[in-house]
Amino acid sequence: MILGALILGLGVYIHDSMQTSEVANGPTAQTHRTIVNWDVAADSWNSLKTRAHDDWVRISSK
Repeated sequence: MILGALILGLGVYIHDSMQTSEVANGPTAQTHRTIVNWDVAADSWNSLKTRAHDDWVRISSK
Protein backbone atom coordinates (compact mmCIF):
# COMPACT_ATOMS: atom_id res chain seq x y z
CA MET A 1 0.00 0.00 0.00
CA ILE A 2 2.82 2.38 0.87
CA LEU A 3 4.68 1.42 -2.30
CA GLY A 4 1.54 2.11 -4.34
CA ALA A 5 1.20 5.57 -2.79
CA LEU A 6 4.84 6.33 -3.57
CA ILE A 7 4.47 5.16 -7.16
CA LEU A 8 1.30 7.26 -7.56
CA GLY A 9 3.04 10.35 -6.18
CA LEU A 10 6.03 9.81 -8.44
CA GLY A 11 3.79 9.31 -11.46
CA VAL A 12 1.87 12.53 -10.78
CA TYR A 13 5.12 14.44 -10.27
CA ILE A 14 6.53 13.14 -13.58
CA HIS A 15 3.27 13.97 -15.38
CA ASP A 16 3.21 17.48 -13.95
CA SER A 17 6.88 18.14 -14.70
CA MET A 18 6.26 17.45 -18.39
CA GLN A 19 3.31 19.89 -18.60
CA THR A 20 3.72 23.54 -19.48
CA SER A 21 2.89 26.18 -16.93
CA GLU A 22 0.29 28.88 -17.39
CA VAL A 23 2.97 31.50 -16.75
CA ALA A 24 5.11 30.18 -19.60
CA ASN A 25 2.42 30.03 -22.27
CA GLY A 26 -0.39 32.32 -21.14
CA PRO A 27 -4.02 31.35 -21.81
CA THR A 28 -3.08 28.45 -24.11
CA ALA A 29 -1.77 26.49 -21.13
CA GLN A 30 -5.28 26.19 -19.68
CA THR A 31 -5.71 22.80 -21.37
CA HIS A 32 -2.40 21.53 -19.94
CA ARG A 33 -2.79 22.39 -16.27
CA THR A 34 -0.81 20.43 -13.70
CA ILE A 35 -2.56 17.97 -11.41
CA VAL A 36 -0.93 19.19 -8.19
CA ASN A 37 -0.04 22.71 -7.11
CA TRP A 38 3.48 21.81 -5.99
CA ASP A 39 4.15 25.15 -4.28
CA VAL A 40 1.18 24.66 -1.98
CA ALA A 41 2.13 21.01 -1.39
CA ALA A 42 5.68 22.03 -0.43
CA ASP A 43 4.38 24.69 1.98
CA SER A 44 2.02 22.17 3.57
CA TRP A 45 4.81 19.60 3.88
CA ASN A 46 7.13 22.13 5.53
CA SER A 47 4.36 23.17 7.91
CA LEU A 48 3.73 19.54 8.84
CA LYS A 49 7.43 18.91 9.46
CA THR A 50 7.75 22.01 11.63
CA ARG A 51 4.65 21.15 13.67
CA ALA A 52 5.82 17.54 14.13
CA HIS A 53 9.25 18.71 15.28
CA ASP A 54 7.75 21.22 17.72
CA ASP A 55 5.40 18.56 19.12
CA TRP A 56 8.29 16.10 19.47
CA VAL A 57 10.34 18.66 21.40
CA ARG A 58 7.35 19.42 23.62
CA ILE A 59 6.62 15.74 24.31
CA SER A 60 10.25 14.72 24.85
CA SER A 61 10.88 17.57 27.32
CA LYS A 62 8.31 16.17 29.78
